Amino acid sequence: MTKVIYAIVEHDGGWAYKLSDVFSEAFPNRDMAVAAAKAAAAEQQVGGDDEEISFQDQSGHWHFEHADGGDRPEAVVEDQ
Repeated sequence: MTKVIYAIVEHDGGWAYKLSDVFSEAFPNRDMAVAAAKAAAAEQQVGGDDEEISFQDQSGHWHFEHADGGDRPEAVVEDQ
């Protein structure tokens, strides 16, 4: 299972959560950033419906796959 980590960091004169190299908006205090990160982590884990997907690769070949709507990553918030 994939693990997604939201880290709480100082950013742009306030606090934000960061996922890889991407920052959220800046919040005025750490508690607000933690709450927003927890909300984002919870949404990340909500499953959806199974879907059949298709896409064309760079060579022009079409691919067809089944996407499991319940295959969601583990999402955690790290507030150090």
